[in-house]
Amino acid sequence: MSQNQTDVLIIGAGAAGMMCALTAAQRGRSVLLLDHSAKLAEKIRISGGGRCNFTNLNAKPENYLSQNPHFCRSALARFTPQHFIAMLNKHGIGYHEKTLGQLFCDDESEAIIGMLKSECDAAGVRWVVPCSVENISSPRPPHPNPLPVGEGAITGLGVRGEFLVTTPRGKYRVTSLVIATGGLSIPKIGATPFGYKVAEQFGVPMTKLKPGLVPLTFHPQEWTAYAGLSGVSLEAVVSFGKHSFRENLLFTHRGLSGPAILQISSYWEPGKPLVIDLLPDHDLHEIFTQQRGSKMLLGNFLAQYFPKRLADIVAMQWAENKPVNQFAEKALRALADKLKGWQITPTGTLGYSKAEVTCGGVDTHALSSRTMECNAVPGLYFIGEVLDVTGQLGGYNFQWAWSSAYAAGQAV
Repeated sequence: MSQNQTDVLIIGAGAAGMMCALTAAQRGRSVLLLDHSAKLAEKIRISGGGRCNFTNLNAKPENYLSQNPHFCRSALARFTPQHFIAMLNKHGIGYHEKTLGQLFCDDESEAIIGMLKSECDAAGVRWVVPCSVENISSPRPPHPNPLPVGEGAITGLGVRGEFLVTTPRGKYRVTSLVIATGGLSIPKIGATPFGYKVAEQFGVPMTKLKPGLVPLTFHPQEWTAYAGLSGVSLEAVVSFGKHSFRENLLFTHRGLSGPAILQISSYWEPGKPLVIDLLPDHDLHEIFTQQRGSKMLLGNFLAQYFPKRLADIVAMQWAENKPVNQFAEKALRALADKLKGWQITPTGTLGYSKAEVTCGGVDTHALSSRTMECNAVPGLYFIGEVLDVTGQLGGYNFQWAWSSAYAAGQAV
């Protein structure tokens, strides 16, 4: 099988992979972009209901979770939301802000995929899709005192390595290898653990993986009382530890979802309770004190502030559905406390199939924050979701894809 020499091979033609490819190619590097799927950037395609929430105007390091929280600062500072917006403007792609700085395409998210592909093509990126990877090795002779980093991983440490990537469509000898294969979330659109396996092969450490931005589930017996609320939503403040999010909360037949729950799910730790303020704009103690003499049934009274189905279940499950004036003051105080600080412990999540992102990943302590290159494996780069950098809901994960990809693209 013949060998093709190229400067840069990027595995993964999603958001990060295409951004890295066009950035490197615009610098005059010869770039091959390889992906196991014939469809490009499925995550872009399905994001934001098909409109792609492509960035957030408020993106800052505090919006990201990582075992190494300062790692993302350099990349985010060098490629900002405004830089990506400039690309959209160049291509005449309309966009709008929804809430909380979230930017969406005016038209289909296909426009962004097309923009990235056309920028790649204009810069001379070569595509190898669909194509699987059979093996990655280093053809360099082993270093005389190699680190024990696994089979095929010795790269002449301290010297820029070369890699030999074997595929059914040929062998590629490259000086820079970029892994942009994403995480485990949404396997139905092609997610695989490929990037993590490459890290393992080359001795690059990993942090613990878990589904992020994912609905939470509860024990069926505990949830029976609330299963009838499926489809009910309301604005709430959901807290775990020092983290709180005020957004919509949605009841489902198995548990809780909606933006507030997706946000807190990335921080939640199994076995520990969430605290939910179901009525963030009102002081229920004061309301009950002022309306102490009301003859309204509790369910009807609460329906002035909550969706009717929720009000009825609260009245029946948390108290009695009798006139407000028949409750002792202590009982009303306890009910107000529970509505303002409902503690409930999830049993789990709906898993990677419903998760928008993967929390954890390639340990960024092992990488350069300026270039995304592995400190111990010269020439090997990781970008995007495969890294232990996870954005909150609202366009932050795409911004990390653009920023980390640009940083690597400037360095490869």
